[in-house]
This record gives sequence, structure tokens and C-alpha cells, in this order.
Amino acid sequence: MKARIKWIENVSFVGESESGHAIVMDGAPEGGGRNLGPRPMETMLMGAGGCTAYDVVHILRKARAPVTDCVLEIDAERAPEDPKVFTRIHFHFIVTGKGLKAQQVERAVHLSAEKYCSASIMLGKTAAITHDFEIKEN
Repeated sequence: MKARIKWIENVSFVGESESGHAIVMDGAPEGGGRNLGPRPMETMLMGAGGCTAYDVVHILRKARAPVTDCVLEIDAERAPEDPKVFTRIHFHFIVTGKGLKAQQVERAVHLSAEKYCSASIMLGKTAAITHDFEIKEN
């Protein structure tokens, strides 16, 4: 996998993925940025969230579970000193479907956390990661 990061100005950068997609990252105004995009660490957190949410939806659909929506709320804390790594991350899945079984959702979350989501497993080397979920009927 390859990526390219190009400095725009001040503390603004464009990240380009090997698959041809781009994202603008920027700093807060007090750090010299213009708030043009997410901070790099926010991007990392969203990437981990996208990775695990992808897994959960994929696992549920493969099991023919009647999933119609999945929202992932993430709450994280970082170390107060440099390097300000993530020290705690909590993933809260809100999964919607008609007749979804808690056992299926729990299994999907567990498989993602323990086996498939390379991003969150990697972040788990510095952060205590927890998960929970709720099911909504549609």
C-alpha cells in the first residue's frame, strides 16, 4: 500500500491514496492552520472506525442478517505528553435492522475487534479499546 502527502501551506496537507482518493488535513487556527480539514489524528481515528464498521456490516450481511444501517460513535483519549498517542478508544455501534439478533451483532463486533480490523488492532497496541452496541428496529 502506498500513499502520498503533499504540503499545501502553513499546516495544511493533501493525502492521496494509492486507490486515487484524496483528503485534506489541516491544523487548528491556534496551531497555524485554517481548519480546512480534519487533523491527522482525527483522520487516523476515523480510519479505524471505518475499518471496523466495514467489518461489522460485511460480517452481518454475509450471515444474511437483516442489517439496514450502521452508525459508529467513537470516543477517544490521547496521552497528555508527546507523543500524544491514543490511550483509550471506545467504539459504540448503533446497528439497525428488522429482527436483528444481539448474538449476531456481538459476534460481528468481536470478530472485527479480535481478527479482522487491522487498524483498530494496531491502535490497540497503545490504547485500551472497548466496544459496545445497541440495536434499533426499523
